Amino acid sequence: MARDIIRTPNAPAPPPTYSQAVRAAGLVFVSGTAPIDPVTGKIAGETIQEQTRQCLKNVSAILEAAGTSLDRVLSATVIILEEEDFAGMNEEWLKWFPVNPPARQGAKLPVRIPGMKVSIAAIAEA
Repeated sequence: MARDIIRTPNAPAPPPTYSQAVRAAGLVFVSGTAPIDPVTGKIAGETIQEQTRQCLKNVSAILEAAGTSLDRVLSATVIILEEEDFAGMNEEWLKWFPVNPPARQGAKLPVRIPGMKVSIAAIAEA
């Protein structure tokens, strides 16, 4: 099966251990994406809403580079640091997916990166 590695400067560069996304089998698999502003290289925002927004901007940029969009997201994984941020994350999430949202699962961040509250991964139709 052929696969294409997706990379865009419009989202944070990943470490050398994984790709921003991989397109294969008619799908685009976006790696967990942090709330990092790709211009400054710093975490964007202090609130869960601001950080969720930046994560989704980054996921959107990666999907666009792969030739698709957030409208075609089938499944997402949201990983948050603190359980009490879940409601705030959902508040911002609903602005991006107001109708027919993708399937979703959640988890707790396994490592602490100073200032980071959330990371989002997604699978979309190519």
